[in-house]
Amino acid sequence: MTGPDGRTLRYGDGALSGKRAMVVLTAGAPEESMGPRGINGDVDQLLFPLQHGTLWYSGMSVLPPHVVYGADRLAPEAYRENARDLRERLRTLPTAEPLPFRRQNGGDYDERLVLRPDLLPGRSGLAVHYARS
Repeated sequence: MTGPDGRTLRYGDGALSGKRAMVVLTAGAPEESMGPRGINGDVDQLLFPLQHGTLWYSGMSVLPPHVVYGADRLAPEAYRENARDLRERLRTLPTAEPLPFRRQNGGDYDERLVLRPDLLPGRSGLAVHYARS
């Protein structure tokens, strides 16, 4: 699908534009092990290919993920608390603030689809693809 200027419509402007998505993830690992220095890797970076490369690519607004850590060993009360938290997240889907990914056709990328050098100079990595990084 292409826009009136001939540019491919993806990364925020794809066929599913106007839809919202949220990843729900259960992990057996404790939260700390899925942080920036955790052995499992930072959960936001682990989910980047799915959230940015699949959901955002197709045009959907992507909401922050809902993660249940240590899901394989939750005590009954913790299970109920996590279920309540998920219900609340689902209730607020229409109004929740999406992740601030940059649009492909929003002016932040050049014709080669590389982030313009004047934006976050000297920085690289996945975080540069967030408008507020």
